[in-house]
Amino acid sequence: QVELVESGGGLVQAGGSLRLSCAASGRTFSSYVMVWLRQAPGKEREVVAGVSWSGGSTYYADSVKGRFAISRDNARNTVYLQMNSLKPEETAVYYCAADRAVDRPYYYRDYASERRYDYWGQGTQVTVSS
Repeated sequence: QVELVESGGGLVQAGGSLRLSCAASGRTFSSYVMVWLRQAPGKEREVVAGVSWSGGSTYYADSVKGRFAISRDNARNTVYLQMNSLKPEETAVYYCAADRAVDRPYYYRDYASERRYDYWGQGTQVTVSS
């Protein structure tokens, strides 16, 4: 069993930065691909970034490439999402999710449903003011 708890959200001005964290309980954290997703008000949920078990492979949605960076520390059972140059339209609830089916983050690029993942966090609100 793995429990995911996100933190680090908050209010930031456009152009600013935030670093989200997702802490996982359980001993098998390193066996899960970790994915960050977001859902903006009135919009469909979307995959933002993913990282492989070892951290050696990553995936980013086109909209965040060059601005966001996903990383993980398996010793701390934590995955991070560094978000730079934030835009008002990126105001959303950000979720982390874990799955062990396929160790290729790119595989999850279209999987925005909670049902697709083994574990899902409660989300953290990010608000970007203009």
